[in-house]
Amino acid sequence: MAGIDYAHGAAAIVRDAGGHIVGRTKFQKIAFFLEAAGVGSGFPFRYKHYGPYSELLAAAAQHAAALRLIVENESVAAWGGQYSTFYTQMPADPSMHPARARLAQEMANADAVELELAATAAFLAYERFPDPWAETARRKPEKAEGGRLERAKQLYLRLQQIPAPHQLPAI
Repeated sequence: MAGIDYAHGAAAIVRDAGGHIVGRTKFQKIAFFLEAAGVGSGFPFRYKHYGPYSELLAAAAQHAAALRLIVENESVAAWGGQYSTFYTQMPADPSMHPARARLAQEMANADAVELELAATAAFLAYERFPDPWAETARRKPEKAEGGRLERAKQLYLRLQQIPAPHQLPAI
């Protein structure tokens, strides 16, 4: 189980995203971009099926739920799968970097698949893939269809324009 500091860090991500996040994948991608922008909580990421993933964050979210820092409600989606919604009522942190809330809330309101595509491309850019968007489309062909890859690029540009301690890479 993740330590209490990480549990608070996971809950703070939900807080800074506006108090709720729909979907574990979205939770992971928000945390990834916060780390990339230099306003994260110290979660390490590696590549997994849905792009950047932190096992420590997953464990910290469970610990945060056990400590009642967050509430995780599981629901059944229209397509039959399950998804989680995370809630918190933690008070705002006045010492928080302003970019953190702006980034988290922009992503919380974004389409989950487009956020996943943008996070995957960013992760691949950090891994020095020469064309991270093309590699993302190759790895996730069904998700990249229907204009989602182009909208993911637009989302990425919006995130990149938010002033943060670490500039997201130009891709």
